[in-house]
Amino acid sequence: MSVLIQSDQLRTLAVGTKVDRATAALPQTTQSPIFTVAGGRVLVTGLVGEVTTVMGATATNLKVTANPTTGSDVDLAANAAVTSKEVGSLITLPAASGSALVVKNGGGGGQFPAHNPYVVPVGTIDLVTDASDTGSVKWTLTYVPLDNGATVTAA
Repeated sequence: MSVLIQSDQLRTLAVGTKVDRATAALPQTTQSPIFTVAGGRVLVTGLVGEVTTVMGATATNLKVTANPTTGSDVDLAANAAVTSKEVGSLITLPAASGSALVVKNGGGGGQFPAHNPYVVPVGTIDLVTDASDTGSVKWTLTYVPLDNGATVTAA
């Protein structure tokens, strides 16, 4: 039996364009961009972080913030503890904007708010931490351009 629609085509139809960011350490008690939005507004349909190097024992909270080129930062998700998270743990956006990030240990499922997208303007999507900790996370974002010509790239 032949396949008429490939899995990547189906994903694009369901949740939009996928952008991957290579694994990297969390920002150390600071704010740092993980994705750049250019050319107009986008609808972020999902954001998934997967822990690739175990998080340290230092008490650390993480949040995701939209940092527009014009205007003030807006938290897409509030702080959630990522202290001592194991490899394979998933970090996702909450269903309600401004609620705490959803953090699940390795093997646990995450949330993907595809039918409740976040509107993000031109600028960056940033991680914010309140401590310096070890550990690395790889990120995947899916989006649909709201404005013609809008794009997202890994920062």
